[in-house]
Amino acid sequence: MKLTKNESRQRRKIRIRKKVNGTSARPRLVVYRSNLHIYAQIVNDLSGATLASASTLTLSKTETGLHCNKSGAERVGKEIARLAGEQNITQVVFDRNGYLYHGRVKAVADSAREGGLEF
Repeated sequence: MKLTKNESRQRRKIRIRKKVNGTSARPRLVVYRSNLHIYAQIVNDLSGATLASASTLTLSKTETGLHCNKSGAERVGKEIARLAGEQNITQVVFDRNGYLYHGRVKAVADSAREGGLEF
């Protein structure tokens, strides 16, 4: 039986989450990609709390012409880095959520690094 693309991603996600865990000192930066939007969250897994979140969905309410492409993903990365800086979060653990580290996921990570986050 052949797995679908999403089932393969879910298996990779489980394998990654065994190793990647967010603490209060180093929370986890999670990226989720849908067909229409890209989302990023900073999560403390010990308390189960979301510390900051940004997405093209929320940013498109204030900015015009924002789409779910590389430039939109870069904008999400800059915004999540800004929100993390407001809460004095400088170091995070990157969770690509089973996606390949390429394209939009890489764009979020690179722009978050430029914004001051350390992975």
